[in-house]
Amino acid sequence: MQLEDRIKACLQHEVPKHMAIIMDGNGRWAKKRGLPRIAGHHEGMKMVRKATKLANRLGIDVLTLYAFSTENWTRPKPEVEYIMKLPEQFLTTYLPELVEENVKVDMMGTKDRLPFHTKVAIEKAMEDTKENNGLLLNFALNYGSRSELICAMQQMLRDHEQGVFNAHQVDEDTFRSYLLKPDLPDPDLLIRTSGEIRLSNFMLWQLAYTEFYFTDVLWPDFTEEHFVEAVEAYQKRSRRYGGVRNDGG
Repeated sequence: MQLEDRIKACLQHEVPKHMAIIMDGNGRWAKKRGLPRIAGHHEGMKMVRKATKLANRLGIDVLTLYAFSTENWTRPKPEVEYIMKLPEQFLTTYLPELVEENVKVDMMGTKDRLPFHTKVAIEKAMEDTKENNGLLLNFALNYGSRSELICAMQQMLRDHEQGVFNAHQVDEDTFRSYLLKPDLPDPDLLIRTSGEIRLSNFMLWQLAYTEFYFTDVLWPDFTEEHFVEAVEAYQKRSRRYGGVRNDGG
């Protein structure tokens, strides 16, 4: 079946409201070709555009892309500096297209360690797309889930000490309200490329009942066909959230 036919077929069924992707394998893609690691990151940026456009076509509400983790600062300095230029390159090149296609840009993470030019590019994209109400393109940048959870707990303790709430009032909704993006729905589908089968400190709270899709395909080689394949796999699954199917399964 051709890609367009597969997309139309996907639209006949429920698509993920929130899809998250751990974009892994840029360095290995470059190494296989005898290229510097930054070449893989540049190539991977092209797939970000394709994934965004396709997610928008499929009617997905939120696409969260794990762009840079709090642990990635330990990578070689030239590689980190190049990665920090990618948001500026991507958004400078494709921001008019994102605006035209009604995509809203957001960021999940902390800006404190980001270079000035990276923050400016992200903030400009967020400002220029703030009125858009189509796909929410959410970049997880300088993000780490353990840090997010610790910061949430620290703020909760401060509020508790100030009498904002007592311990008996704490429930999942209370805790969620202290996360970085409390209004985002939990991801329905997580894709991780490159054959790695781990979460790498990504959205540990939010992924409690997410469907996982792992593939050996390196991120720069991850095509629209692979994207649709992941959605098709999701549509074949039965999500029970700890319960049972109607047939008792």
